Amino acid sequence: MNLFGVLSEVYPTLLTGLTMTVKITILSLIIALVIGIFVCLMNISSNIVLRGIAKFYIWLIRGTPMLVQAFYFYFALPQLIQAVTGSQFRITVFTASLVTLALNAGAYISEIFRGSIESVNKGQMEAARSLGLPYSRAMIRVVLPQAIRTMIPSIINQFIITLKDTSILSVIGFPELTNMGKTIAGNTFKSLQTWAIVGIMYMIVIVALSKLAKRIERRIDRGR
Repeated sequence: MNLFGVLSEVYPTLLTGLTMTVKITILSLIIALVIGIFVCLMNISSNIVLRGIAKFYIWLIRGTPMLVQAFYFYFALPQLIQAVTGSQFRITVFTASLVTLALNAGAYISEIFRGSIESVNKGQMEAARSLGLPYSRAMIRVVLPQAIRTMIPSIINQFIITLKDTSILSVIGFPELTNMGKTIAGNTFKSLQTWAIVGIMYMIVIVALSKLAKRIERRIDRGR
C-alpha cells in the first residue's frame, strides 16, 4: 500500500495522537510559565534560601534526562508516597506526563525569564525605586513589561521543544502522536509509511510555530 493509502487508513488515529500532543503541550506550558516566573523571582531575590531552592530545582531538572523524570513520576513517586503514607497511591499516565513536562519546561522558562529580566537596563529599576515604588511593584510595572517583549520568541521556541519532548512520554504509555504511530506500525507492519506520516505531521506543526516565532521577533525588532 502506498503512502496515501496508509494515510487514509491511519489518519484518524494519528490525528487523535496529534491532538493529545498539542493539548498536553499547551497545558504543561501554561503551568510551566507560572513555575518559571516564580522560580525566576526566587532566583534573583536577595533571600539566600529562596535562591538556593531555585538553583537546586534548576540544577536537578536540567541535570537529569526527561526520560528518567517521566519514569520517576509515573513509577517511583507512587511507590515513595505509598511507603511514606502506608496507603495505596496511583497516578494516571496523563498526570505523570503533565507534571514531567511542566516541571521540565518550567526550569528552562525560569532561565528565559531571568535572562530577559537581566537584559533590561538596571537604571530602569533604580529610576522606579527612586520614585518611591517598592521592589515588587517596580518589577511588575517597569521591568517585566520590557522583559516580556524580549522573551516571547524564546517562549515560542520552548513550546516547540516541549512539543517534541512529548514523544518521550510514549515510554510510559501516554497516547501522544509517537505512541500512536508505534501502535499502528506494530499492528500493520507498515513502519516506513507510518513513521513518514508521523514525521510530516510533526514538521507541519513545528514549521508553523517556527514561522510564528520569526514573525513575532521581526515585529519586536521593528518596535524597538
